[in-house]
Amino acid sequence: MGSVGSGKTALIEAAVERLKGRYRMAMIAGDVTSTIDADRVERHGVPTIQINTGRECHLDANLVDRALSKLNLGDLNLLWIENVGNLICPGDFPIGAQKRVVVVSVTEGPYMIVKHPLIFQMADVAVINKIDLAEAMGVDPSMLANDALRMNSRIRVVKACARSGEGVGDFTKALGLES
Repeated sequence: MGSVGSGKTALIEAAVERLKGRYRMAMIAGDVTSTIDADRVERHGVPTIQINTGRECHLDANLVDRALSKLNLGDLNLLWIENVGNLICPGDFPIGAQKRVVVVSVTEGPYMIVKHPLIFQMADVAVINKIDLAEAMGVDPSMLANDALRMNSRIRVVKACARSGEGVGDFTKALGLES
């Protein structure tokens, strides 16, 4: 979960590359109208199912259930579900995921977490992404991490730059996919 442009897809791509030899993966990609994110992940050899929601700002359990019927789940041991880019709606709609991840970018400013507490309260992992741009944006990633922990003391916080791969190992460890 996360806003458009926060780096959700880039993070999934980096994690897929890291975990390719160990997991049989697929992805369900939620978007209002395009297949851009699904196409990006599919280029890494990961089967993808696209869900276009039209006007809806989130995936729901029924949409995910229909997409699951298009996958051979017996062939998989890891399924990525990328929700529609939004920090409000997805927090209210559980979709059956084992772990809920929210991605926020330093480019979104210093108050994104405080302004959107529900999604962080419902998440297991928070990724503070694009930390390579923090100084230029005047945003302190540690402040964002502290805000996430104030919203949810159980959340695992990871600082990352998905594009360079920095923090991706910490992300996969936070999900329990690596030790």
